[in-house]
Amino acid sequence: MEEEAGVRRWIVDITRWRPSPDQFDAAAALLPSHERPAIARFVKEDDRKRALVSRLLQYSLVHHVLRIPLHQINICRTPEGKPYLVLKDCSAFPNFNFNTSHQGDYVGIASEPICLVGLDIVSISKPQGETTTEFISNFSSYLTDHEWNCIVRAGTSCEVLTEFYRYWCLKEAFVKAMGAGVGFGLHRLEFHHEHWTDISIHIDGEVTKKWGFWLFKLDEMHLASIAKGHPEDAVSSYKKALSTVSVTEEQLHSTLESPQEAFTLWTVEQLTESME
Repeated sequence: MEEEAGVRRWIVDITRWRPSPDQFDAAAALLPSHERPAIARFVKEDDRKRALVSRLLQYSLVHHVLRIPLHQINICRTPEGKPYLVLKDCSAFPNFNFNTSHQGDYVGIASEPICLVGLDIVSISKPQGETTTEFISNFSSYLTDHEWNCIVRAGTSCEVLTEFYRYWCLKEAFVKAMGAGVGFGLHRLEFHHEHWTDISIHIDGEVTKKWGFWLFKLDEMHLASIAKGHPEDAVSSYKKALSTVSVTEEQLHSTLESPQEAFTLWTVEQLTESME
């Protein structure tokens, strides 16, 4: 399927990238100097790789979509930590925004030209030292009664765990799209679906038609979710970073009803080559 203007879904499998220290430093050197301390602060190599690849994806995607020279790309963060692009003028994509996520083997990014976009990636890892029921019980306060019942009735312990991660993934994508911080009450969100299609959200018990949600199976152990919604639902700090929050019903309906892009798998080598 041809890429829509301003719409991207990119992922990188970091297990395929085994850089030497010099190769890692060369990739990091492609980024603005102020981005590098946030990468270096991680102790574990995999965490440093995820942090680096997340930023490479952001700069490469902006460069690729908007044709902005790398040295002119200005990515800032809200007080809640949400990255956003500072744009002087972009009439073609009045509300261009993106979101990144990483867990397990994958780092990903999603972008949209009009609607808010949130991306979350989860690794369905079996809990260590506790049963699946004990593990998901730790998160029960973030789930509604309806969601909890759907999860515990999913079947085998593996199916229960996967069902939990589906709900968790969707909640995180929504909160990230809004630009909210960790203090947002996930229990306020309740998801309904038909076999994990036609997914809808109830916020504080009220259904909203301003959002769309999609789940993707990246492989046997990883899921991704996309949330797309009206810019007026952005938290205040993020709303200030957006060019406009005015979206017509027709625009909103069109983008929520359009077929969803599949994820394109990139290698780190491809990313760095596109930035040189």
